[in-house]
Amino acid sequence: MQHTAVHHTTWHRDAIFYHIYPLGFCGDRGLAAIREAIPHLKKLGVTALYLGPVFASSNHGYDTSDYFRIDPRLGTEQDFRDLVHDLHRSDIRVVLDGVFNHVGREFWAFSRLQEEGSSSAYRHWFSDVDFSTPNPYGDPFSYQGWEGHFDLVTLNLEHEPVQEHLLQAVEWMISNLGIDGLRLDVAYCLPKWFLRRLRSHTDNLHPDFYLLGEVIHGDYGSFLGDDLLHAVTNYECFKGLWSSHNDANYFEIAHSITRQFGDGAQDKGVSGGHALYNFADNHDVDRVASVLDNPAHVFPLYGILMTLPGSPSLYYGSEFALTGRKQDGDDRPLRPDWARVTDSVCTQSGDHSHGADLQTWLQKLADVRTRHPALRSSCISLLHVAHQQIAYLRSTEDQQIVVAMNAGAEPSLLQLKNLPGNRLQNLLGHNSEIPLSNGSAAIELPAYGTALYEVIQ
Repeated sequence: MQHTAVHHTTWHRDAIFYHIYPLGFCGDRGLAAIREAIPHLKKLGVTALYLGPVFASSNHGYDTSDYFRIDPRLGTEQDFRDLVHDLHRSDIRVVLDGVFNHVGREFWAFSRLQEEGSSSAYRHWFSDVDFSTPNPYGDPFSYQGWEGHFDLVTLNLEHEPVQEHLLQAVEWMISNLGIDGLRLDVAYCLPKWFLRRLRSHTDNLHPDFYLLGEVIHGDYGSFLGDDLLHAVTNYECFKGLWSSHNDANYFEIAHSITRQFGDGAQDKGVSGGHALYNFADNHDVDRVASVLDNPAHVFPLYGILMTLPGSPSLYYGSEFALTGRKQDGDDRPLRPDWARVTDSVCTQSGDHSHGADLQTWLQKLADVRTRHPALRSSCISLLHVAHQQIAYLRSTEDQQIVVAMNAGAEPSLLQLKNLPGNRLQNLLGHNSEIPLSNGSAAIELPAYGTALYEVIQ
């Protein structure tokens, strides 16, 4: 298929994402649980919902058995269409997981291979099928399991019928379910030529369709472009967000900011400012509230997350400072039932009540980000870096905003220089101003505090 036009999907530049793992979140209530949470998402300022696997599978969702069927544990196809309708009516876009590198052993074509044996045409749908060696599950053939996990059967993307099946599934997701984008699971395993074909296909079907790739290590920029992906997951800053607080080392996150986003020049960094999906935790990693040595650091941490170039994402429950760690490799503690999360929040007291304050803080940050284009731009310049203090300037042609954080347990006074304009106007609910003297100003930061000031000419 030829790429007939270049489409520049831009809505993600302004988006605030919320991430839900449905097979955990919904419990026994199905998709109704997500529909009932929409007012909560609106209150948080969310404009895009990334839903983990929703297609039929036998276990955790990443072991797909049918790309054309909603997992019956969540509900019916009509239930899902109703959910998308309600989300769109609330001005929230919908992004799903596209798991195209591997399938589960109950995938229909793999079942045909098991039934038909070596003569089956479906032996070519999967990587490295060899009938001279049995597999660990007792079938009379071996195959490639994703990263050695034989419950996940690697698809042979070189095989044209596999490509056509996946592209038809994406077309069905767009035309029948009404989704706005896909997060490509293990995109780092997918061939670049397949990503290009997928991008061409979605551009022609839905010019505003968004493709986000899960990329953990390596050169993020190599996955991005007019014929590749719109964005990738920012695991580098994910790590830097929590470790720069635990180590009292804001130099780490400052290094990533400069490397990824450049220092002052539009799209100078290796990734391009708009092209990253920024997060503090997700369904695969320990909750940030469990990782931070000091619980109070959630406040400056989210101050940074919500003011970086790229699209910020909140993982469900973490707005309440919910804790959770993997247990012996089991991800289920990271993926709880929403009803239990909200019940737990309602009973919080004493030292655990900071979760309610965090939700209010995130609402305020989302509001300021939404109202000020400079906080959604790709332009950022470091102004000050110390072990527990950092400040940077976020800019468009028409607006400049100073962002400053203090991770220390004591108040801090930052002396900033070379600022444009005549004065600084506080954006966090106070009408205070700070005059600039020859481009210099002193900004007072409370313990664990964040400051946002617009530069006034």
